[in-house]
Amino acid sequence: MRIVRELEALERELREASAEAASAFGDGEVFVEPYVENGRHVEVQLLCDAHGTVWALGTRDCSLQRRHQKVIEEAPAPGLPAALEASLLDTAVRAAKSVGYVGAGTVEFLVADGPEGPGSAPRVHFLEMNTRLQVEHPVTEEVYGVDLVALQLAVAEGRALPPEPPARRGHAVEARLYAEDPARDWAPQTGVLHRFETPAGVRVDTGYASGDAIGVHYDPMLAKVIVHAGTREEALRKLAHTLERAVVHGPATNRDLLVASLRHPEFAGPDALDTGFYDRNLAALTAPAPGGEFAAVAAALAGASAATGRFGGGWRNVRSQDETRTYGGHEVRYRPARGGGHEVTSPQGVRVVAAAPDRVSLEVAGVVRHFDVTAYEDTVHAGAHRLTVRPRFTDPADLQEPGSLLAPMPGTVVRVADGLAVGDRVTAGQPLLWLEAMKMEHRVIAPASGTLTALHAAPGRQVEVGALLAVVQTEAQEEVPA
Repeated sequence: MRIVRELEALERELREASAEAASAFGDGEVFVEPYVENGRHVEVQLLCDAHGTVWALGTRDCSLQRRHQKVIEEAPAPGLPAALEASLLDTAVRAAKSVGYVGAGTVEFLVADGPEGPGSAPRVHFLEMNTRLQVEHPVTEEVYGVDLVALQLAVAEGRALPPEPPARRGHAVEARLYAEDPARDWAPQTGVLHRFETPAGVRVDTGYASGDAIGVHYDPMLAKVIVHAGTREEALRKLAHTLERAVVHGPATNRDLLVASLRHPEFAGPDALDTGFYDRNLAALTAPAPGGEFAAVAAALAGASAATGRFGGGWRNVRSQDETRTYGGHEVRYRPARGGGHEVTSPQGVRVVAAAPDRVSLEVAGVVRHFDVTAYEDTVHAGAHRLTVRPRFTDPADLQEPGSLLAPMPGTVVRVADGLAVGDRVTAGQPLLWLEAMKMEHRVIAPASGTLTALHAAPGRQVEVGALLAVVQTEAQEEVPA
């Protein structure tokens, strides 16, 4: 999907949308529709048999989205006026009956403010009908106590549904756990899912297990985590707590974003639900979680505890000299302590209570914090923090000349800008090439105006994260005397 706000961008966006659709679905047909700014995405679950019975199994709200794909869904849709809810259910049923539909299906709507603005009668836009089960169907199952898959098979066998569906009970919320980095434009991630565990007693629909590899050929969703409770407030709290306690070791995921979203005061208020939530709040939701510096201390001390040999974690001619480790943006300095163990010199105010290769306890401002630590090749998981290990010395192979454009995600180069060649002048923001992976297409643009001095991308080329795609020598660099 593409939003076109300027007419001159229409041709380019049509071309890109068509190419992405053809790559993902084998069909490049494009539909043009009005864009509803900050509407609510509400849908109705239907189940229809061949004998004329149509069940409308309530509403779902799917307004929290990124890249126009759903992230958090819930049933029933909260805060809908009774008359509006009844109208949506009736419209969905009439749509299914008008075509003699049989099977499970979902009728989707966008609900927006009326012409008079906020507070006026809402305006409802029909989106589509999905003639299948949706990814979010488990929240309806939890609220109505049914198995939609089994019922769909029964309908396909010709069996009749009871005249009325079961009564609705409570509230259910589902979060989609993705292997992606929300802070980097939702870039999908690949690699080994070293460890994946969720608390017992919660429904988790997944095809992944500890040790599985996350590849580039499918959507980056790892799991759906679903909870049911008596009220919406209880369900949001329960799901946030469940995700917070989950163990997800491997590539970056949206787990922390999900927890922060579920606890955000704007999301907790049903009147504020709309598809613009992440446009307004993403920067705050992806800010580094507090306590990262202490997690880095735990990672460093766990590594020092695991080191063997006379010199421990690193050789020092003067043993009183600090050892230094860096994790992401956190530098940790420590030294051997008298009587064994280590003392932390930076950050200050940290006392080591206990340190082992897999668990470290620190006292900070009178409070003892415990960190379970697991180290992998280039990452360390300390408590709820995922830390990237920065090497003590830079590998010369990792050095890149200024203006280098690196692949933000693993994938395939699907096309290069028409006629683009080394030596061409490019302008800031100009699209140079396109990468495709995991149902997403990513534009690589010129970061500044200048000259294209290298182009290593070609259609069909497979690239890994960080692969050099092109080099743009900026105008400022061109002005520097040789």
